[in-house]
Amino acid sequence: MLNIILCGAPGCGKGTQSELLVDTYSLKHLSTGDLLRAEIKSKSEVGLKAEAIIADGNLVPDAMIIDILLKAVDAHAADATGFIFDGFPRTVEQAVALEKAFEERNNKISFLIDIQVETNELIARLIKRGETSGRADDNMETIKKRLEIYESKTAPVNDYYKQLGKYHAVNGIGSIDEIFSRISDHINAEVHK
Repeated sequence: MLNIILCGAPGCGKGTQSELLVDTYSLKHLSTGDLLRAEIKSKSEVGLKAEAIIADGNLVPDAMIIDILLKAVDAHAADATGFIFDGFPRTVEQAVALEKAFEERNNKISFLIDIQVETNELIARLIKRGETSGRADDNMETIKKRLEIYESKTAPVNDYYKQLGKYHAVNGIGSIDEIFSRISDHINAEVHK
């Protein structure tokens, strides 16, 4: 089973590349944001708890996010050839929990792909996205805060996967097809080891 973590700062193109990876490799795309919104919309017990936490302006705890994610993994394990994790893990603690949960399921995270884009380019992309999509969180103040949070909280996840020998950096500058080709080269090299 091919289980890939797609990582990178906001604006690096994770969403676009995830769609291409799903189509090419028949992977099940799991976005913690989408899963969380689905739980809230369904009014499940977890969804109601998460909604209350978010309404208070707090982040949903790691354990709750992991439970939601693993529920989706278990629901699709029989019919999926693998998973692509988008937006998770965001912290080393989440990465450790994910590795352990997959090990308990006699499975493993194959590797992490880090789409690297310079900060100035990320800001330009996010500002442009805000102008075209109307996303309220794509303004200069919020963008800078999101990039700072990414660097302090999420970038250490890369170091964790480097230690495990499961880290691949990909240049995220170029056309969508060029970037996808670079990602595919890493995947194909790993698959054919």
